[in-house]
Amino acid sequence: MKRIRTYSARPADLDPQWHVMDASNETLGRMAARIARTLQGKDKPTYTAHQLTGDYVVVINAGQVRVTGRKLMQKTYYRHSGYVGNLKSFLLRDMLEQHPDRVIKLAVRGMLPANKRGRDMLRRLKVYSGNDHPHQSQVGQPQVTQTPADHSSENA
Repeated sequence: MKRIRTYSARPADLDPQWHVMDASNETLGRMAARIARTLQGKDKPTYTAHQLTGDYVVVINAGQVRVTGRKLMQKTYYRHSGYVGNLKSFLLRDMLEQHPDRVIKLAVRGMLPANKRGRDMLRRLKVYSGNDHPHQSQVGQPQVTQTPADHSSENA
């Protein structure tokens, strides 16, 4: 009887694709979960835990992301320089006005592994607050990845 071996992707087998996701009117956490899944490569049948099997993700319109509840006034981001008494806090409302790209990067970073591979995955995430991005030649055709809500309207 022939033994079936577990598939393990090799670096030569990996061919990362580029995806464009539009963040306008998307819920922050749900979109970040989809992005993290794509960066890890868990949406592919060739997923291998110790390899970078994920794709590149370009997020546009980051400033138009939605949050639910009272998170705009209650969610706080912290940054510390390492010096005594130098803890700085920022509300989500202020972060969305000044640096909307950081909000999405921090949300996705919390959903990735906390090791070297997770940092390499995060480098494949490109976030832009506007509609334009400099990765048009990598992406090829200007396609926007559809969200699950978009698929429900097609079936009706």
